Amino acid sequence: MLGRYESPEEHPFFPDDLPSPLLLPPLNHPKLLHPAAAGINVNKNIWDMYFNQLLPLFVAEGDDGNFVQTADCDLQCLQALSRRIHYGKFVAEVKFRDEEGEYAPAIHAQDRDCLMRLLTFEKVEEMVKKRVEKKAMVFGQEVTPNDHDEKRGKYKVEPSIVSRLYGDWVMPLTKLVEVEYLLRRLES
Repeated sequence: MLGRYESPEEHPFFPDDLPSPLLLPPLNHPKLLHPAAAGINVNKNIWDMYFNQLLPLFVAEGDDGNFVQTADCDLQCLQALSRRIHYGKFVAEVKFRDEEGEYAPAIHAQDRDCLMRLLTFEKVEEMVKKRVEKKAMVFGQEVTPNDHDEKRGKYKVEPSIVSRLYGDWVMPLTKLVEVEYLLRRLES
């Protein structure tokens, strides 16, 4: 109701169920993206991935009675993933502006495969996966006041799962957003 989804960085998971906004002064977000960007929302894909593929990798079935905390954590994770993945629109805009001559023919031809090849940098993706795995190792360690060196290597979430999250879902969905944006980039 406060206009959260008026921001180009936010995407509702249930766009048909949004309440009517309060009558507040409009926020003047800079117009950095082509207007067609507003129609790109892959949150259904994110929802499916999160609940059906990612959570089963590290959450045990059962009821621990922490419904409120679990719902809050799920919401925070879903919103963070959505924001990160939909930043692909901004990334695509930058790539397009830097190499318009490369992207324009593929856009005119509506060639998804060519656009995917143009925006994919496998070495960068491998670096990202290694970096997030390393960060998960460093920042995701179980730490207690009485830790000794023999306890190192115990993680809240297995770092390889974080790397897999990026490699199997975050980067592919981000590139999907990029392609969808680029396919519409030259529309009038």
